[in-house]
Amino acid sequence: MAAIKRLCVYCGSSRGAAASYGETAERLGTLLADAGIELVYGGGRIGLMGLVADAVLARGGRVTGIIPVHLHDRERAHTQVRLEVVGSMHERKQRMFDLSDGFVTLPGGLGTLDETIEILTWRQLGLHDKPVVVVDVAGYWAPLAALVEHTIAHGFAPPAARDYLRTVSRVEDVLPTLAAMPEPRIKGDSRLA
Repeated sequence: MAAIKRLCVYCGSSRGAAASYGETAERLGTLLADAGIELVYGGGRIGLMGLVADAVLARGGRVTGIIPVHLHDRERAHTQVRLEVVGSMHERKQRMFDLSDGFVTLPGGLGTLDETIEILTWRQLGLHDKPVVVVDVAGYWAPLAALVEHTIAHGFAPPAARDYLRTVSRVEDVLPTLAAMPEPRIKGDSRLA
């Protein structure tokens, strides 16, 4: 795999019910900073988003946040990161895609699920083949894996859909998993949104 310079992290704007979610976000931020990988994320300073960004910053790492104008105050935009304010959620997702060499999903809500499903859909459509890693903290994303299998079993997704993402149970496995994945051949289409 080519060196990952920027990694997009999808995660919740709340901390969730389990302490392990926050611990995982903080640990991922530390790992990214120590590896010299820039974090690209949703731009908020609350929830798991804020924890992962703060952990990167605490280790002297680089962080770029992309936040739509309507969420600037609601998700309390992080003032310590390089922040880009965009006009819509579509622009946010497009910009996060454009800036990133790969994607990691931590626990989160419907927005996190939306971002993850969309990036997998773009991969299925052949618009990119950047790596996607899902961190299944305490089985949180087991229903997502089951849903992918369900779509395959019922003929709505090809068996190759299993290869669109890798699932790890430990955050320490994220970077080694990315390193073991094949180098992307498709450069991505900047006209996706």
